[in-house]
Amino acid sequence: MPDESHLERGVEVDVTMPQLGETVAEATVSRWLRAVDDHVEEGEALLEVSSDKIDMEVPSPATGRLAAILATEGETVASGALLAIIELMDDSGSLVDGTGGTGSTGSMTMAQARKAPTGSEGPVADLDEANAAGKVDAQGQVGVASATLEAAVGGAAEATGEVGIGVEGRAGSALRVEGPGEVRGVAGRAGQGPDLTGSPIVRRLMRERGIEPASVAGSGPGGLVTRSDVLSYIDRTSYERGPVHGEVFPAGTVEAGREGGGAPPTAPAAAGFVGSTASLPVDEVVPFDSIRRLTAERMVRSKAAAAHTLVSLEAGYQAVEKVRREVGPRFSEEEGFSLGYLPFAARACVEALKRWPRLNASVQGDSLVIHHEINLGIAVDLDHNGLIVPVLHRADDLGLRGMARSIHTAVTRARSRQLTPGDIAGGTFTITNPGPYGTFMTVAIINQPQVAILSTDGVSRKPVVVTGKDGEESVAIRSMGMLAISFDHRAVDGAYAAAFLKEIANVLGGHDFQSEL
Repeated sequence: MPDESHLERGVEVDVTMPQLGETVAEATVSRWLRAVDDHVEEGEALLEVSSDKIDMEVPSPATGRLAAILATEGETVASGALLAIIELMDDSGSLVDGTGGTGSTGSMTMAQARKAPTGSEGPVADLDEANAAGKVDAQGQVGVASATLEAAVGGAAEATGEVGIGVEGRAGSALRVEGPGEVRGVAGRAGQGPDLTGSPIVRRLMRERGIEPASVAGSGPGGLVTRSDVLSYIDRTSYERGPVHGEVFPAGTVEAGREGGGAPPTAPAAAGFVGSTASLPVDEVVPFDSIRRLTAERMVRSKAAAAHTLVSLEAGYQAVEKVRREVGPRFSEEEGFSLGYLPFAARACVEALKRWPRLNASVQGDSLVIHHEINLGIAVDLDHNGLIVPVLHRADDLGLRGMARSIHTAVTRARSRQLTPGDIAGGTFTITNPGPYGTFMTVAIINQPQVAILSTDGVSRKPVVVTGKDGEESVAIRSMGMLAISFDHRAVDGAYAAAFLKEIANVLGGHDFQSEL
């Protein structure tokens, strides 16, 4: 029986994907800021993650050595899933051995301290899975920092033999213990060297497309090939291959079949086409980034879940223009930013929600949950690279000046990537404001699980018919803007939504905004 005393390990901490919002079930690893074997301090940023709602850094929950990275850049991971393993260190820089050594895990909301097992009981992961959590050294060997490979890769593998002598995995694969706390992959698939093809999803995608693993350059840790690397390779080579038996891939077919696993469809060759495709115009293929992909998924899901219906109304902004003209310059000097139309519309929306509360609600099964606290979401464009919706909590407590300040702060923090999960949680109603682009009417998609979203479109000067005190009609120039609400017909009917818009228009035209500035 081999001596396994050298497998004694220290206390480990699991770093997991944080919850990035109430409705966010997963996020994508954008970038690792530290590498395997690096020393990390508690609170130091380990990696950046992103979802359709927020980008943020994940801090280290403890001080120690980054023992293993288990999620590659570009990989989408569920909330609570394992991202990395940290071995704790004490103040002297020694590993905490779990038997009375110093060091503390502190308050770890995203991690769980554990004492690694000293033996090798249970199945051991094969090299293909170990590659996803390891790193490549100068000799082409794959180093996996944790002896608890089963826990590291999240499942058992096909393996027999004894740790310490050599663990034979799939054909040509082996895991060998080199020293205390160190397990190394010795070979890849038979005769092919180390396997750097990353996760099973990546390998399956390459098999389905008939791609040789060696032909794809990896951008992940240690040169691992990610799904994005494979998709980029497919996009790039679709036009480099040239015609095969008189057929070419026309524009727009690169994406076809990607999710279904089939090869891209081909189109009949153009009459008389001979030779290279170099002279053909090439469309640019831009893969969705994590924000775009998750936004697409959630928007499609919202359309499928809610009975979307639209009601719109043209509202007068003449009273708002008067306040902006008389108070705007002083406001800008005091606050450091200009007083736009959005704070007025948001303030009027809050007043209208108080009277028509069934739109400040969410659907749960066969019930409508009416929220008595108005938490107003403001959709913010991130320089045309996605949207995020920071929430103004208890917006019903804000006057016009407070509303303007809160919106300005939320927009500034959103565009500088300074929002926290709490800043985007708990919204009960959302406003989207494409108005600065001069839009006429926008049909927005409901921000689930809410039941409605208000679009405030462009305000412009136009001729309208006005009625004087004597009942006489005349044509005058007024500032007018469209209000459009997309609502879930399961929650309310059109008349209710129309009455809500009318209430907003009445507030915009008759509320004493100047007293709130």
